[in-house]
Amino acid sequence: MNKTKHQELSSDELIKSVIQKIATGPTQSKNISREEAKQCMLNILDNKIDEVRSSIFLIALRMKRETDDENLGIHDAIIETTKTIDISLDHLINIADPYDGFTRHIPSSAFIPPVLAELGYPTISHGLESVGPKYGCTHHQTYAELGLNPKLNHEQNIERLLNKKIGWAYIDQCQFNKKLFNLMSLRKKIIKRPAITTVEVLVKPIAAKKNYFVTGYVHKAYPPIYLKLARNAGFNSSMVIKGTEGGIIPSLSQPSKIFSYKNINDEDVASEYDPKKDCEIDQSIRAVEIPKNASITSAVDKIESKIQPKDIAKESVKQGIEALKGKEGSMKDCIAYGASIIFSKISGYDIHKSNNEIKKVLDSGSAFERINHE
Repeated sequence: MNKTKHQELSSDELIKSVIQKIATGPTQSKNISREEAKQCMLNILDNKIDEVRSSIFLIALRMKRETDDENLGIHDAIIETTKTIDISLDHLINIADPYDGFTRHIPSSAFIPPVLAELGYPTISHGLESVGPKYGCTHHQTYAELGLNPKLNHEQNIERLLNKKIGWAYIDQCQFNKKLFNLMSLRKKIIKRPAITTVEVLVKPIAAKKNYFVTGYVHKAYPPIYLKLARNAGFNSSMVIKGTEGGIIPSLSQPSKIFSYKNINDEDVASEYDPKKDCEIDQSIRAVEIPKNASITSAVDKIESKIQPKDIAKESVKQGIEALKGKEGSMKDCIAYGASIIFSKISGYDIHKSNNEIKKVLDSGSAFERINHE
């Protein structure tokens, strides 16, 4: 295979050239090509560039704002280094909630995979135990609190997905991209959110014949970016949900927008969901509130959690199990609402029929059996 001109440069020559382009002040900085971004990121992942230059590369891109090509180049490198295993399932839902977790409410999305699996849609979630900028409560921490092993390898997770009595799984970045996982100390030193944070969730650690991608957003600039990256990752269908704290579950108290494509070559479409009108949810709160008696930490950072993430995970598990057993309340409403939107988009059922099906699952307690099954 012929090398590109950027591959022919040494890692030091390339990063020096790139930094000179992207770190030249507010008016003189220049964009780099997709190929340059990919090769620099591959060199960083291969530990060929020292931490100072790696940090400058990532921070300078963020300061000038990454272009689509720059995001795609970094994404290409992460896809290339991600371990993906194909399995025989007809379809698989791939959920990527914020890798840096939740800090302002009790999260509920970790309980959606067993609900969707109960309806015949195997589902996988992926993430990290803890990462900045928020260092909040993650799916990893929630599943650990449930007594599940969040560090199962590909083969163990595939076994869970193929087991018709389970049908859902969680895989950690330490399993599917060790090179990216090894950048954790560098990312902590950078403090702010680099381009890695945007693109790392768009991966397929395990792939079926047809793959659906689900993630959330807060800022309106992100849906087209995520959907472009979803196509780059080869997801057949994708949705980006305006959710609380950037998660996949919208506010319980106001309408939210969802951006999606049904097939990879389709145009992006926008739709709106109203919790009261579409799912008969009548709540004045946006999400499950943190108990008033929760212990507050001494954190001074405005982004990091003021509540210990493990304490949030404990409360999430307590209320999540109750909701999967049919107990009414905001936790059940969150799970039902998020799962209904995903199920509607993927199954083709209207939102009302989807919500009825989800409620039947929750009221029967059948999804809870998928939590404890071994």
